[in-house]
Amino acid sequence: MPIIDRLASVTWRARTAELVAGLAAAATLAGCSQGAASLGGPAAAASSRPMPSSSSTPAAAPVPVLGRPAGLFAHGTGWGKVKPTEVFNGGDPTGLVTHITWSSWGGIAATGTGTSDYVGPNQSVASGTEEGVTIVAFDLGTCGGTFMYRAVEWFYPQHGGSFNPNQYEDVCTGSYVGQ
Repeated sequence: MPIIDRLASVTWRARTAELVAGLAAAATLAGCSQGAASLGGPAAAASSRPMPSSSSTPAAAPVPVLGRPAGLFAHGTGWGKVKPTEVFNGGDPTGLVTHITWSSWGGIAATGTGTSDYVGPNQSVASGTEEGVTIVAFDLGTCGGTFMYRAVEWFYPQHGGSFNPNQYEDVCTGSYVGQ
């Protein structure tokens, strides 16, 4: 199953809840007393309030950044940037991905390829080798008021690695999940 399909199934319920909460908040801010149900419904069409007019062009959709420098990753590299070419979580060499080329950015997930230090089973970090790696940024949303990918993971497909949405770096809080 492609990475995007796996992400969509994992995050669908959470995103639906965020959307409903956002619609309810928007309705409240707009002065509607019936909540999200009134958005676009018959009551909204029958409203006697004048529609605001605007001669400006609509704003472009925001472009997400990759996390933020926080927690364990506060002294890392690439956090808070759009399409960083290098990501470092501040730990040992296995936490560094260089020469990243992103094949996608701005959707439900961003996928790229780069180079990192591969350390196989029963090997020490000192015996690691530079190899190609796939990097996936996901969990698109806001953190601290910034639109970002709130999670990132990298893996080595040539060694049987694959995307696991339950094991990642939470780049909103600066912590590891499922490690």
